[in-house]
Amino acid sequence: MDLAYTIQAIILGIVEGLTEFLPVSSTGHLILAGDIIGYDETGAETFYIAIQAGAILAVCWHYRERIIAILKNLFKPGKDQRLAVNTVIAFLPAAVLGVFCASAIKTYLFKPIPVAAALVIGGLIILWIENAQQKSGKAPRVAGMDDMTWKDALAVGCMQCFALIPGTSRSGATIIGGLVLGLSRKAATEFSFFLSIPTIFGATAYDLWKSRDILTAANLPSITIGFVVSFISAIFVVRWLLRFVSTNDFKGFGWYRIGFGIIVLIACYSGLMSI
Repeated sequence: MDLAYTIQAIILGIVEGLTEFLPVSSTGHLILAGDIIGYDETGAETFYIAIQAGAILAVCWHYRERIIAILKNLFKPGKDQRLAVNTVIAFLPAAVLGVFCASAIKTYLFKPIPVAAALVIGGLIILWIENAQQKSGKAPRVAGMDDMTWKDALAVGCMQCFALIPGTSRSGATIIGGLVLGLSRKAATEFSFFLSIPTIFGATAYDLWKSRDILTAANLPSITIGFVVSFISAIFVVRWLLRFVSTNDFKGFGWYRIGFGIIVLIACYSGLMSI
């Protein structure tokens, strides 16, 4: 791998780590960043999905003590078993839908204009929901993720299905969706982190298996570099976001999505970015 591809892999790894857990769409940012820096390596979509596993490894590291406790108590009734079951239940809707829709999504939606449109629409939805939450003044129905029922988990899992559209944001769909369903900000954010573990590891394994014919030794260096860089940058984001949600709403992310999406649309239609 030459120096240009090394630099591109580092840039994309940073983009992935910084955006995976923010409600701004990591996949959308990867597609747009890849287009801007001219990343055209064979299997680019597979590279984008593979390096997401690095960000998820950061979640596993941050919650390593809780994950170990869950594994130890997996067959014992209690909060650890309940969280494991809820995570699996929430994982299933998007997993099943993704299997049937993955090919069409890659063909038609892994492009700048659909991503930009999803960014703008998602930003408007975030602003609308945040305003509605503030006007209602209702206390959250679910204070912590350990208080969630299987029905809460299934509902959040259904919300995650919207994230199959690039530019929507998996974390945005699950966190904002969780707020609508009555979860506290902390509960919605932490459960979104846990739900990301099977979701993205599963998507990575599935996509790598489907793309095994185009994966060669030449692809591995860029994937490895992107993986490591996304892991390092994601560790800082996970810790920051948990502090941020305790005292802030997500309106800033909504405005960012709208502004960024509009800039991308202007760039596409003015010929500065390929459509």
